[in-house]
Amino acid sequence: MELVSFTELDSAIERALTEDVGHGDLTTQATVPRGKRGQARIIVKEPEMVFAGGFIFARVFAMTGSQPQVIKLAEEGARVKSRVVVGEYTGELAGLLTGERVALNFVQLLSGVATLTNKFVEAVAGTAARIIDTRKTHPGLRALEKYAVRAGGGHNHRFGLDSGILIKDNHIAAAGSITRAIDSARRFAPHTLLVEVECETLKQVEEARSAKADAILLDNMTVDEIRRARSTAGPGIRLEVSGNVTLETVRSIAEAGVDLISVGALTHSARAMDLSMRIEAA
Repeated sequence: MELVSFTELDSAIERALTEDVGHGDLTTQATVPRGKRGQARIIVKEPEMVFAGGFIFARVFAMTGSQPQVIKLAEEGARVKSRVVVGEYTGELAGLLTGERVALNFVQLLSGVATLTNKFVEAVAGTAARIIDTRKTHPGLRALEKYAVRAGGGHNHRFGLDSGILIKDNHIAAAGSITRAIDSARRFAPHTLLVEVECETLKQVEEARSAKADAILLDNMTVDEIRRARSTAGPGIRLEVSGNVTLETVRSIAEAGVDLISVGALTHSARAMDLSMRIEAA
Protein backbone atom coordinates (compact mmCIF):
# COMPACT_ATOMS: atom_id res chain seq x y z
CA MET A 1 0.00 0.00 0.00
CA GLU A 2 3.04 2.26 0.37
CA LEU A 3 2.16 5.51 2.20
CA VAL A 4 -0.71 3.78 4.05
CA SER A 5 0.38 1.86 7.15
CA PHE A 6 -1.91 -0.74 8.67
CA THR A 7 -1.79 1.24 11.92
CA GLU A 8 -3.23 4.28 10.14
CA LEU A 9 -5.74 2.15 8.27
CA ASP A 10 -6.97 0.30 11.35
CA SER A 11 -7.31 3.59 13.24
CA ALA A 12 -9.48 5.02 10.46
CA ILE A 13 -11.60 1.86 10.38
CA GLU A 14 -12.03 1.87 14.15
CA ARG A 15 -13.28 5.47 14.07
CA ALA A 16 -15.71 4.64 11.28
CA LEU A 17 -17.03 1.55 13.07
CA THR A 18 -17.47 3.47 16.31
CA GLU A 19 -19.48 6.07 14.42
CA ASP A 20 -21.63 3.52 12.57
CA VAL A 21 -22.08 0.68 15.06
CA GLY A 22 -22.20 2.62 18.31
CA HIS A 23 -23.13 0.21 21.11
CA GLY A 24 -24.15 -2.56 18.72
CA ASP A 25 -25.76 -3.56 15.43
CA LEU A 26 -29.29 -4.04 16.74
CA THR A 27 -30.79 -5.32 13.48
CA THR A 28 -28.14 -7.98 12.95
CA GLN A 29 -28.28 -9.02 16.60
CA ALA A 30 -32.04 -9.44 16.29
CA THR A 31 -32.10 -11.39 13.03
CA VAL A 32 -28.85 -13.31 12.48
CA PRO A 33 -28.00 -16.34 14.64
CA ARG A 34 -24.58 -16.12 16.29
CA GLY A 35 -21.98 -18.27 14.52
CA LYS A 36 -23.95 -18.68 11.31
CA ARG A 37 -21.61 -18.55 8.32
CA GLY A 38 -22.09 -17.48 4.75
CA GLN A 39 -20.63 -15.76 1.76
CA ALA A 40 -20.46 -12.11 0.69
CA ARG A 41 -19.96 -10.85 -2.85
CA ILE A 42 -19.01 -7.27 -3.69
CA ILE A 43 -20.54 -6.26 -7.01
CA VAL A 44 -19.86 -3.26 -9.29
CA LYS A 45 -22.89 -1.09 -10.08
CA GLU A 46 -21.11 1.45 -12.27
CA PRO A 47 -20.85 1.17 -16.08
CA GLU A 48 -17.06 1.23 -15.61
CA MET A 49 -14.66 2.18 -12.82
CA VAL A 50 -11.14 1.77 -11.48
CA PHE A 51 -11.07 -0.43 -8.39
CA ALA A 52 -9.05 0.73 -5.37
CA GLY A 53 -8.92 -0.10 -1.68
CA GLY A 54 -10.05 -3.72 -1.85
CA PHE A 55 -7.65 -4.67 0.94
CA ILE A 56 -9.94 -2.73 3.31
CA PHE A 57 -12.75 -5.30 3.14
CA ALA A 58 -10.83 -7.99 5.01
CA ARG A 59 -9.59 -5.49 7.62
CA VAL A 60 -13.12 -4.29 8.35
CA PHE A 61 -14.67 -7.76 8.40
CA ALA A 62 -11.94 -8.99 10.75
CA MET A 63 -12.66 -6.12 13.15
CA THR A 64 -16.37 -6.94 13.16
CA GLY A 65 -15.69 -10.55 14.11
CA SER A 66 -16.57 -12.30 10.86
CA GLN A 67 -13.28 -14.25 10.66
CA PRO A 68 -13.19 -13.61 6.90
CA GLN A 69 -11.53 -15.74 4.28
CA VAL A 70 -10.84 -14.25 0.86
CA ILE A 71 -12.09 -16.23 -2.10
CA LYS A 72 -11.62 -13.55 -4.73
CA LEU A 73 -10.33 -9.96 -4.85
CA ALA A 74 -9.77 -7.80 -7.92
CA GLU A 75 -6.35 -6.24 -8.43
CA GLU A 76 -5.77 -2.69 -7.28
CA GLY A 77 -6.09 -0.29 -10.18
CA ALA A 78 -8.08 -2.78 -12.26
CA ARG A 79 -10.63 -1.34 -14.68
CA VAL A 80 -13.89 -3.19 -14.05
CA LYS A 81 -17.39 -2.98 -15.47
CA SER A 82 -20.96 -3.31 -14.26
CA ARG A 83 -21.96 -6.51 -12.44
CA VAL A 84 -18.36 -7.71 -12.06
CA VAL A 85 -17.66 -9.35 -8.68
CA VAL A 86 -14.59 -7.54 -7.32
CA GLY A 87 -14.53 -9.26 -3.94
CA GLU A 88 -15.81 -12.49 -2.45
CA TYR A 89 -15.50 -13.57 1.18
CA THR A 90 -16.70 -16.28 3.51
CA GLY A 91 -17.17 -15.68 7.21
CA GLU A 92 -19.64 -15.28 10.03
CA LEU A 93 -22.66 -13.48 8.61
CA ALA A 94 -23.13 -11.19 11.60
CA GLY A 95 -19.67 -9.71 11.19
CA LEU A 96 -20.02 -9.37 7.43
CA LEU A 97 -23.31 -7.51 7.81
CA THR A 98 -22.09 -5.25 10.59
CA GLY A 99 -19.03 -4.25 8.57
CA GLU A 100 -20.82 -3.91 5.24
CA ARG A 101 -21.49 -0.17 5.13
CA VAL A 102 -18.16 0.93 6.59
CA ALA A 103 -16.21 -1.29 4.19
CA LEU A 104 -18.23 -0.15 1.18
CA ASN A 105 -17.90 3.52 2.15
CA PHE A 106 -14.11 3.31 2.17
CA VAL A 107 -13.77 1.33 -1.06
CA GLN A 108 -16.39 3.37 -2.92
CA LEU A 109 -14.54 6.58 -2.01
CA LEU A 110 -11.11 5.27 -2.99
CA SER A 111 -12.42 3.78 -6.21
CA GLY A 112 -13.98 7.14 -7.01
CA VAL A 113 -10.65 8.91 -6.51
CA ALA A 114 -8.85 6.31 -8.62
CA THR A 115 -11.45 6.48 -11.38
CA LEU A 116 -11.37 10.28 -11.65
CA THR A 117 -7.57 10.31 -11.52
CA ASN A 118 -7.42 7.79 -14.34
CA LYS A 119 -9.58 10.02 -16.54
CA PHE A 120 -7.13 12.90 -16.10
CA VAL A 121 -4.15 10.61 -16.69
CA GLU A 122 -5.68 9.33 -19.92
CA ALA A 123 -6.45 12.89 -21.02
CA VAL A 124 -2.73 13.83 -20.99
CA ALA A 125 -1.37 10.54 -22.33
CA GLY A 126 1.52 11.06 -24.72
CA THR A 127 2.62 14.37 -23.17
CA ALA A 128 5.41 14.90 -20.65
CA ALA A 129 3.02 16.15 -17.96
CA ARG A 130 2.20 14.22 -14.81
CA ILE A 131 -1.13 14.44 -13.01
CA ILE A 132 -0.63 15.03 -9.27
CA ASP A 133 -2.88 15.52 -6.26
CA THR A 134 -2.96 18.27 -3.61
CA ARG A 135 -3.49 18.55 0.15
CA LYS A 136 -7.22 19.11 -0.43
CA THR A 137 -8.13 15.78 1.13
CA HIS A 138 -10.75 14.71 3.65
CA PRO A 139 -9.40 15.09 7.21
CA GLY A 140 -7.92 11.84 8.49
CA LEU A 141 -8.08 10.11 5.09
CA ARG A 142 -5.13 11.72 3.31
CA ALA A 143 -2.91 8.64 3.15
CA LEU A 144 -5.75 6.52 1.76
CA GLU A 145 -6.83 9.12 -0.79
CA LYS A 146 -3.28 9.71 -1.98
CA TYR A 147 -2.90 5.96 -2.31
CA ALA A 148 -6.02 5.92 -4.50
CA VAL A 149 -4.52 8.62 -6.73
CA ARG A 150 -1.57 6.31 -7.38
CA ALA A 151 -3.91 3.38 -8.00
CA GLY A 152 -5.52 5.50 -10.72
CA GLY A 153 -2.17 6.18 -12.39
CA GLY A 154 -1.52 9.62 -10.90
CA HIS A 155 1.30 10.86 -8.70
CA ASN A 156 1.48 12.50 -5.29
CA HIS A 157 2.40 16.08 -4.43
CA ARG A 158 3.80 16.69 -0.95
CA PHE A 159 2.05 14.67 1.74
CA GLY A 160 1.96 17.47 4.29
CA LEU A 161 3.52 20.78 5.25
CA ASP A 162 6.64 18.96 6.44
CA SER A 163 7.22 17.34 3.04
CA GLY A 164 8.62 20.30 1.14
CA ILE A 165 8.78 24.05 0.70
CA LEU A 166 6.03 25.62 -1.38
CA ILE A 167 5.96 29.41 -1.09
CA LYS A 168 2.42 30.64 -1.79
CA ASP A 169 0.84 34.07 -2.11
CA ASN A 170 0.38 34.61 1.62
CA HIS A 171 3.99 33.60 2.33
CA ILE A 172 5.12 36.10 -0.30
CA ALA A 173 2.98 38.82 1.28
CA ALA A 174 4.40 38.04 4.72
CA ALA A 175 8.01 37.96 3.49
CA GLY A 176 7.67 41.12 1.41
CA SER A 177 8.55 39.70 -2.03
CA ILE A 178 9.23 36.50 -3.93
CA THR A 179 12.97 37.15 -3.80
CA ARG A 180 12.98 37.62 -0.03
CA ALA A 181 10.85 34.52 0.49
CA ILE A 182 13.14 32.37 -1.67
CA ASP A 183 16.30 33.74 -0.03
CA SER A 184 14.87 32.98 3.42
CA ALA A 185 13.89 29.49 2.32
CA ARG A 186 17.40 28.85 0.98
CA ARG A 187 18.95 29.84 4.31
CA PHE A 188 16.48 27.62 6.21
CA ALA A 189 16.27 24.50 4.07
CA PRO A 190 18.87 21.79 3.60
CA HIS A 191 20.26 21.39 0.09
CA THR A 192 18.15 18.27 -0.43
CA LEU A 193 14.87 20.23 -0.37
CA LEU A 194 13.54 21.89 -3.51
CA VAL A 195 12.12 25.38 -3.19
CA GLU A 196 8.92 25.93 -5.16
CA VAL A 197 7.11 29.26 -5.43
CA GLU A 198 3.60 30.10 -6.57
CA CYS A 199 3.30 32.75 -9.29
CA GLU A 200 0.13 34.46 -10.46
CA THR A 201 1.71 36.69 -13.15
CA LEU A 202 4.47 36.46 -15.75
CA LYS A 203 6.32 39.22 -13.93
CA GLN A 204 6.42 37.01 -10.84
CA VAL A 205 7.74 34.14 -12.97
CA GLU A 206 10.63 36.36 -14.05
CA GLU A 207 11.37 37.25 -10.43
CA ALA A 208 11.19 33.59 -9.34
CA ARG A 209 13.61 32.61 -12.11
CA SER A 210 16.02 35.37 -11.16
CA ALA A 211 15.83 34.30 -7.50
CA LYS A 212 16.70 30.75 -8.63
CA ALA A 213 13.56 28.90 -7.61
CA ASP A 214 13.78 25.16 -8.27
CA ALA A 215 10.14 24.96 -9.31
CA ILE A 216 7.34 27.37 -10.11
CA LEU A 217 3.64 26.81 -9.55
CA LEU A 218 1.59 28.72 -12.11
CA ASP A 219 -1.69 29.63 -10.48
CA ASN A 220 -4.82 30.19 -12.58
CA MET A 221 -2.98 31.18 -15.77
CA THR A 222 -4.34 30.92 -19.29
CA VAL A 223 -2.81 28.44 -21.71
CA ASP A 224 -1.11 31.30 -23.56
CA GLU A 225 0.35 32.61 -20.30
CA ILE A 226 1.54 29.10 -19.45
CA ARG A 227 3.39 28.86 -22.78
CA ARG A 228 5.03 32.22 -22.16
CA ALA A 229 5.92 31.18 -18.59
CA ARG A 230 7.59 28.05 -19.97
CA SER A 231 9.69 30.20 -22.27
CA THR A 232 10.52 32.65 -19.48
CA ALA A 233 11.43 30.01 -16.90
CA GLY A 234 13.63 28.02 -19.26
CA PRO A 235 14.19 24.26 -19.25
CA GLY A 236 15.95 24.09 -15.89
CA ILE A 237 12.95 25.04 -13.74
CA ARG A 238 10.16 22.58 -13.11
CA LEU A 239 6.75 24.02 -13.95
CA GLU A 240 3.55 23.04 -12.18
CA VAL A 241 0.08 24.30 -13.08
CA SER A 242 -2.86 24.58 -10.70
CA GLY A 243 -6.29 26.19 -10.80
CA ASN A 244 -9.20 25.80 -13.22
CA VAL A 245 -7.94 22.43 -14.43
CA THR A 246 -10.74 20.32 -15.89
CA LEU A 247 -10.97 17.27 -18.12
CA GLU A 248 -11.77 19.67 -20.94
CA THR A 249 -8.72 21.91 -20.41
CA VAL A 250 -6.06 19.56 -19.06
CA ARG A 251 -4.79 18.38 -22.45
CA SER A 252 -4.09 21.89 -23.73
CA ILE A 253 -2.37 22.73 -20.44
CA ALA A 254 -0.15 19.65 -20.75
CA GLU A 255 0.73 20.51 -24.35
CA ALA A 256 1.86 23.99 -23.22
CA GLY A 257 5.03 22.36 -21.89
CA VAL A 258 4.45 21.93 -18.15
CA ASP A 259 5.87 19.15 -16.02
CA LEU A 260 3.15 18.77 -13.40
CA ILE A 261 -0.58 19.46 -13.29
CA SER A 262 -2.07 19.48 -9.80
CA VAL A 263 -5.79 18.78 -9.53
CA GLY A 264 -7.49 19.27 -6.17
CA ALA A 265 -10.69 17.73 -7.53
CA LEU A 266 -9.06 14.28 -7.55
CA THR A 267 -9.66 14.05 -3.82
CA HIS A 268 -12.05 16.83 -2.82
CA SER A 269 -14.64 16.28 -5.54
CA ALA A 270 -14.38 12.68 -6.71
CA ARG A 271 -17.76 10.94 -6.82
CA ALA A 272 -17.87 7.71 -4.82
CA MET A 273 -18.37 4.70 -7.05
CA ASP A 274 -21.42 2.49 -6.51
CA LEU A 275 -20.78 -0.98 -5.10
CA SER A 276 -23.15 -3.38 -3.38
CA MET A 277 -22.70 -6.41 -1.16
CA ARG A 278 -24.86 -9.50 -1.51
CA ILE A 279 -25.04 -12.18 1.20
CA GLU A 280 -25.71 -15.89 0.83
CA ALA A 281 -26.18 -18.03 3.95
CA ALA A 282 -24.30 -21.31 4.11
